[in-house]
Amino acid sequence: MMKPDPRNKESLFYLTAAIGALVSATGVAAALYMEHQGHVVTGMNNQIVWGLPLIVAIFLIVSASGVLNIGSMASVFGRVLYKSRAPLAGLLAVAMLTGGLAAIMLDLGRADRIMVAATHVNLTSVFGWNMILYPVFYSLVAVYLWTMMERRMNPWSKVVGFATFIWRVVMTTGTGCIFVFLVARQAYGTALLAPMFIIMSFAWGLAIHILTQAAMYAANGTQLPALVLQRTKNLLGSFVAATLYFTAVMHLANIYFAKNTAFEYFILMNSEFTSLFWVGQVLLGSLLPLALLYHPATAARGAWVNLASLLVILGGLIQLYVFIIGGQAFPLDIFPGYEVKSSFFDAEVDHYAASLPEMLLALGGIGIAFTITLIGVRVLDFMPHDDPAQLEAAGSKTD
Repeated sequence: MMKPDPRNKESLFYLTAAIGALVSATGVAAALYMEHQGHVVTGMNNQIVWGLPLIVAIFLIVSASGVLNIGSMASVFGRVLYKSRAPLAGLLAVAMLTGGLAAIMLDLGRADRIMVAATHVNLTSVFGWNMILYPVFYSLVAVYLWTMMERRMNPWSKVVGFATFIWRVVMTTGTGCIFVFLVARQAYGTALLAPMFIIMSFAWGLAIHILTQAAMYAANGTQLPALVLQRTKNLLGSFVAATLYFTAVMHLANIYFAKNTAFEYFILMNSEFTSLFWVGQVLLGSLLPLALLYHPATAARGAWVNLASLLVILGGLIQLYVFIIGGQAFPLDIFPGYEVKSSFFDAEVDHYAASLPEMLLALGGIGIAFTITLIGVRVLDFMPHDDPAQLEAAGSKTD
């Protein structure tokens, strides 16, 4: 493969950095517009209070935890194959968490009051836990990167890596518990969501890592080693299959309970979310990626693995949309067995369509994560460097 012209790489960097900065700035401008004009310019209402920006924010935050699984595979579980890829995973974790938190804070409408939440932590609220979970995560990842990229700190990498592994599981469990403890929506309130969010984070984070790594190899005119491609695509396939399994179990459990049967019929059979669930989440986001990752004709080719990773990301966003928006759109059955009617549209299915400012804010969160990653890769050496001897030794073992 021919090496790219350094001058072209320089121009490409500044062009992509400018695009990332523009998208980020547009998201901030959209947030300021919504703050000034009020809730009425969004697609949200009194029933659907979490919209598209929150969906993208949760996706980025959950993926930020999951992408560090690459680092855990190396430092905690001793998989040498992933050691050179761990620093990139740390950078992506910081970038995506920053982009996700930016989207959430700007979506709140009063981002200037974040210091109030930070200095008056309510430990009885699952939302209050985030004031502890996220700063500690930032600190651990920063120290983890230091131990990996500073030679004299390498002996501490395993200890810090283990602490980071434990904390990211705790953080993702906390994100899932937001919905576990939310009994005001029939779609939520099941303990299955906590482990489900963890396995979803593994799948989404690894998919993002694969695409980022592929872009870096392409920009440098090199190819990903075949062994690395094989191991990572198998790992991604197992995470996607596990996510699909948890999804099936959650819906089957809800169908079993009579109080949730109407909601399951709504989501799975008779609503605007039905096609999104079956076509977007199950078919395009799960079954098709699994076919691409394991079919002999596509499994060994990087382009198809990248396409499967892109579909996993798309399926993850659709899954959160169906779960969060669909869960809010369906009315809560406060009085089982009775018909409820009022001027406040109680017991009626609501609808949501994201407004342009919401779309721009959601893209702004992605733009922030993208720009941080791009500049980080430019400033420091996050490009994986594989040792042929280690690859040969790893090839003789099975994961």
